[in-house]
Amino acid sequence: MTVIRNLTYKEGVNLDEIIAIVIFAVVMIAIMTEKVHRTAAALTGAVLLMLCHILTVSKAVGYIDFNTIGVLIGMMLFVAVVKQSGLFEYIAIKSAKIAHGDPWKLLISFMILTAVLSAFLDNVTTVLLVGPMTITIARMLDINPIPILLCQIFASNIGGTATLIGDPPNIMIGSAAGLDFMDFVENTGVVIVIIMVALGFAMRFMYKKQLTATPEKIASVMQLDENKVIEDRALLHKSLVMIALVVVGFMVHSKLGFESSTIALTAAAVMMVIGKQDIDDIISEVEWPTILFFVGLFIVVGGLDETGVISQLATLIITVTKGHAVATMLVLLWASALLSSFLDNIPFVATLIPLVIAMGADGINVTPLWWAISLGACLGGNGTLIGASANVVLTGISSKHGYPISFNEFTKVGFPVMIMTIIIATIYMLVRYA
Repeated sequence: MTVIRNLTYKEGVNLDEIIAIVIFAVVMIAIMTEKVHRTAAALTGAVLLMLCHILTVSKAVGYIDFNTIGVLIGMMLFVAVVKQSGLFEYIAIKSAKIAHGDPWKLLISFMILTAVLSAFLDNVTTVLLVGPMTITIARMLDINPIPILLCQIFASNIGGTATLIGDPPNIMIGSAAGLDFMDFVENTGVVIVIIMVALGFAMRFMYKKQLTATPEKIASVMQLDENKVIEDRALLHKSLVMIALVVVGFMVHSKLGFESSTIALTAAAVMMVIGKQDIDDIISEVEWPTILFFVGLFIVVGGLDETGVISQLATLIITVTKGHAVATMLVLLWASALLSSFLDNIPFVATLIPLVIAMGADGINVTPLWWAISLGACLGGNGTLIGASANVVLTGISSKHGYPISFNEFTKVGFPVMIMTIIIATIYMLVRYA
C-alpha cells in the first residue's frame, strides 16, 4: 500500500489527491441526489479517508472545527431550555400582531432582524433563536414557513459579512490584515445594505403568491393573548438575562481571550443548572444528525486540505490573473463565492491569506483583495445547503418540525440569490476599488 501511495499520477498529481477528490465528489453527489442521508454520506467519506490512509485518526480529529461544534451544541442546549419558558411563542404572537398577520411583512421583519443579529452574533446562534419563532407563526397563520426560513438563512450569511465578528472568515482576515471592526463596517457593511434591499425584492418576486393567509387565520392570530403562552415566568426572566449576557459575550469574547464555543457552552451549562428542566429531555433536543454531519464534512474537506488540493486551488486563483490588480480582485471574489458554496470557507480562506500577504510584500495594494475574499467567502455560503453552518442547522430544524428542505430545493433558490449578491458585490468593488 505504501508503494502504491507514493506513486504519482501524470503531470505530478499525487494519488492521494486523486483519492481525496474522488471521495469528496462522491460524498457531494450522495448529498445532492439524497440517495443517502447527508450525515451517513459525510461520515462514510470520513471513514474512507482513514481506510485509504489519507488521514490518520489523530489528523482527522485535528480537522474537526471543535469551536463550531461547541457553538452548535451549546446554543442548541441553550435554546432547548429557553423555549420551555414560552418566550418564543410570546415573541411569535407579538410579532404576528404587530405585522397585522401579514406574512410578507413578517418575512421582511425577520429578514432584517436576522441580518442585524448575525452582524453581532454567530450565524448559528441567530437562526437557532429566530427559526423556532418563524415556524410557530407559520403554523398560526397556516402558511408554509419554508420561504421565510430560506430568507432567514440568506439574511444570516449576508448580515454576517458586514462586520469583523459576523463570520469566521472575517475574523481571520481582520487578524491577518490588521483590520478592525469599523474597517469592515465601512467597506463590506456598505454593500451589505444594498444587498439586503435586493434580497427583499428577490424574495417578493419569488414568493409573493405563497405568502398569503386567509382573513380567518389572521383574525384568529390577532385575537390571541401572547401573555397566556408564558409557561414559566421565573424561567422567562432567567432566559432574558442570559440572552443579553450571551449577546454581550459573543461581541467581546475575542477581547476576553475566549473562543465563541466557550461562551455558548457556558450559557448552556448555566441554563441547564438554573433552568431546572429535565436534562434528558433537553439533551434529546440537540440536532445530533446535524452535529455528526458537520464532523464528517470537516474531515472530508480536511482530506482535500491534507493532500494540498485546496492550497493548489488558492495558488491557481492567484497565478491565473498574472498579477493584474483588478483581475485578481474579481477572480478572488467569484472563486471564493463559488468554492465556498461547496467547501468549508475557513480552510480555503486560511490558504489564501498567506498568498495575499506575499503579494503585499511585493508592493501590490492588497486591501481590495481582503474585501473580495470576505465578500466572496461569506456570501458564497448561500449557494447550496452545505455552504454555511446556518444553512444546515436551520434546514435541520425545519425538517424536524415537518418541513423538509432538500439540497436541490435549497440550491434552486440559494444559488441564484448567491449569484445576484456577488454581481452586486462585483459592481461595488469595481466602482470603489478599480
